[in-house]
Amino acid sequence: MLELKDVKVVFNPGTVNEKVALNHINLLLEDGDFVTIIGSNGAGKSTLFQTIAGAVEASQGQIILNQKDLSDMPEYQRSRFIGRLFQDPLKGTAPSMTIEENLSLASQRGKHFSLKLFSHTHKQEMKQALKELNLGLDERLDVKVGTLSGGQRQALTLLMATYVTPQLLLLDEHTAALDPKTAQKVLSISSKLVEENHITTLMITHNMEDALRYGNKTMIMKDGEIIALIEGERRKNMTVDELIHLYSTSTHDYNDRLLLRDSN
Repeated sequence: MLELKDVKVVFNPGTVNEKVALNHINLLLEDGDFVTIIGSNGAGKSTLFQTIAGAVEASQGQIILNQKDLSDMPEYQRSRFIGRLFQDPLKGTAPSMTIEENLSLASQRGKHFSLKLFSHTHKQEMKQALKELNLGLDERLDVKVGTLSGGQRQALTLLMATYVTPQLLLLDEHTAALDPKTAQKVLSISSKLVEENHITTLMITHNMEDALRYGNKTMIMKDGEIIALIEGERRKNMTVDELIHLYSTSTHDYNDRLLLRDSN
């Protein structure tokens, strides 16, 4: 369970450049909830993720994950419980290391990192996990990650983030830099891993169709606030056009690239 209580983030407080990036955010998610998040640039989506992950310090409020208060916990300690993917496929992996070495590091979430040698059984487990990605990586354990395509690296990063099941997964437009076909492949893998491992997940997207296709809740943000949380039968029966209308009337933003919904 993830609970945000009155979370506020203010950049440059007390100056002419003061900006309220998150404005009294309250949110309660149950185990296994998968929330897609939409909102225009500057709505506070990425700041929300950075605050949950500990990269940005909240000015006030609490962040509670499975009854553990993370509010004063540094980012490196939160990473024991939180998996995260970014827009850039080059982040999240070590390019000069092999696939096996990257997975070795991922398998030691919350422990002191070391490049240990894996037994034959462990290697077979790695191969099986890679095989399920259906990207041909299961026979390439010795290949350096820097030689992989963007889609392969992002899929590997996703596997690494969930290799030791996290309590929370943050997907920050993790398919934005990929071509549409590869993006849908990575999204499909994401959904499968989240569902199979029952991982509480937040996913930022600029694609309206994906916002309704994946997960069980959709959240709209504007000016650092949550202005709508769509779930249950309302979300199940909602069309893309209805979501666009709700977004447009809620945010008065008709020109943002969010409204583009070509997923071909």
